[in-house]
Amino acid sequence: MELPLVVGVDGSDSSLAAVDWAVDEAARHGLPLRLLYGSLWERYEGSRPSLSADRPAEEVMVQHIIASCTERAGVRNPEVKASGEILPDDAVSVLLGAGHEAFALVTGSRGRGEIAGRLLGSVSLAVAARAVCPVIVVRGSEQNVRGSFGRVVVGVGDSTDGEAAVRFAAREARVRGSALTAVRAWRAPTHEPGDHLLIADDASGAHEEQASNRLTDALRETEREHPEVEVLRRLVEGPTHRVLLDASADADLIVVGALRRHGHFGLQLGRAAHSLLHHSECPVAIVPQRV
Repeated sequence: MELPLVVGVDGSDSSLAAVDWAVDEAARHGLPLRLLYGSLWERYEGSRPSLSADRPAEEVMVQHIIASCTERAGVRNPEVKASGEILPDDAVSVLLGAGHEAFALVTGSRGRGEIAGRLLGSVSLAVAARAVCPVIVVRGSEQNVRGSFGRVVVGVGDSTDGEAAVRFAAREARVRGSALTAVRAWRAPTHEPGDHLLIADDASGAHEEQASNRLTDALRETEREHPEVEVLRRLVEGPTHRVLLDASADADLIVVGALRRHGHFGLQLGRAAHSLLHHSECPVAIVPQRV
């Protein structure tokens, strides 16, 4: 059975953009789309008898939102099988639970009622940092969200935390007919004798070569499995988070890995992933890697 693409909705403009993006993504992969709204009114209203024939205002609003989002998905692409559901729990718990049987989770960048100036909504951050499946946060300019550049970017790190991310990014590039750009940041070693900052050329060259070898190793299996995907390599000197933010400017999607350590229940995001979720100019996919 095909796992669905799950998108969290709440009626905000951000979540509507996530619905549109998720419909297109589901169509690319040939997946069903599951729209979820986490609401606590059912839990509290169901715990006591109702003394009124009128439905609670929260119930009416939530049902209207899920119905309109489901209709919106059908209008955008009638061939995508879309279903809507309201679950009696908070949004983070609903999405994390659904992630155990999902191809991926999709959220907007900011929820209904959250501060307009906030860079990333609390639900999106919590889900991206804890989900067991890939999470895509739909953010960035209209051009990037629309997929105008024909380019998927994946960040390749030092350890195996990027293997699942590279595989995910390659599949995205394949279904989109896009090029895959693999980016590896590296830093030149420095030391400061007296008042002068010196860079050791030999050591710098060795670090760049090491980064190049890591990039080759990370892409070897992907290039074998997806020979139809054009793979481009980019070695860039600089901090990883800044290098990837720059790469997001002309990308349709940027993909990074995130380690999920067994028994660790806090937010599990590296600095690069955290920066992208807050500042990326295109949608961001966080792909978990179990360790």
